[in-house]
Amino acid sequence: MEADVIVIGAGLAGLQAARRLQDEGLRVVVLERDDAVGGRMRTDRFDGFQLDRGFQVLNPAYSSVRKWVDAKSLDLQHFEVGVKLRDARGISTLAHPLRHPGLLPQTLGSGYLRPGELIALARWLGPTLLRESVSLRATRDTSLARSFDRAGITGPLRRNVLDTFLAGVLADADGTSSANFTRILLRAFAFGSPGLPRDGMQALPEQLASSLHERPLTDHDVTGIHDHGNGVTVDTSAGTFRAQRVVVATDPVGAADLTDITAPRMKGLSTWWFSADTPPASDGFILMDASRPGGGAAGPVLHAAVVSNVAPSYAPSGRHLIEATTLLGGAPTSESEVRADLERMYATSTASWELITRHDVPHALPEQRPPLLDRKPQRISDRVFVAGDHRDTASINGALMSGDRAARAITGLIRG
Repeated sequence: MEADVIVIGAGLAGLQAARRLQDEGLRVVVLERDDAVGGRMRTDRFDGFQLDRGFQVLNPAYSSVRKWVDAKSLDLQHFEVGVKLRDARGISTLAHPLRHPGLLPQTLGSGYLRPGELIALARWLGPTLLRESVSLRATRDTSLARSFDRAGITGPLRRNVLDTFLAGVLADADGTSSANFTRILLRAFAFGSPGLPRDGMQALPEQLASSLHERPLTDHDVTGIHDHGNGVTVDTSAGTFRAQRVVVATDPVGAADLTDITAPRMKGLSTWWFSADTPPASDGFILMDASRPGGGAAGPVLHAAVVSNVAPSYAPSGRHLIEATTLLGGAPTSESEVRADLERMYATSTASWELITRHDVPHALPEQRPPLLDRKPQRISDRVFVAGDHRDTASINGALMSGDRAARAITGLIRG
């Protein structure tokens, strides 16, 4: 089969690259190894439940989502903006004061908003709130833990709230991630209200794919790419394809197998999905643990949520869906440990809860160590390009931006 451009991988980066190339009048063929589009963003359906492969949320504040995604048609079901914490005193609430003004007394009474640490946090994050490029183009970057220490963010807000929350977002329990990248993520949470599409997170890549003239070809495992100077051939499990150029938009490990790039270290998370007759909470907040002496989570669960409170479409009528997220790597975490942690966090028995499944996602996101480089090289040769969140920022926004940038680079070459 002949095409102007072959895109390998039908995740967010590949689909956005294909859409941009198509808009520029090029014929694009998308090849996907799995049986459906989505890449790392897939949704399983079981007995009336919708189970995303790993706990993920869509933040409509991302610039790429505002530009290229019809968020309204996804029918986002939004989480409350803030968190709840299990600590030695019980459960404390920290809610966004503008989104939840009625919870301001609880937030102020939580004991976590100490003036000195709040001022330090405002100095650390404030410039990025005004302009994202302050962090993206910063010439100096350091690890998150060192940056917090230098800024004087060392109190309970950091130990119990920020460190635990960011461990779940970054899959990083040690604070080794880029401080500038973290600023960008916190900016998105400050301005956005993350949610879940009515039909699951896979609805996002499905929407992107639906605008393509040619549906991505699934069950096509690419085994090799050959640049002949005047064109490229792509060998797959279903035959050979030819094009003028190729965009490799697989996961970083797959891209390294097909090209000369070095794969970044990948971070892993596990998501445990439970069903229950009665929800352990009635709100739409994420619950974190802050009961360890000295601060932070006392057990393996980084955060939990009654997903069906936020997204009723994720559970059948009369049932409730609870997620719990743990780090993947190191000593294995057992179901009994997770249940015990959830019992302590929610102060209720989990004996009647049914474990539906556990999703282990070893390649949840690429490690994002300092210094932050949000525009890593994408052109591998005259005819081969690479796209994905590992070439930008480790996020939905980074994946979409990278795919679009690779496509624009190709069209620029073609137009000369």
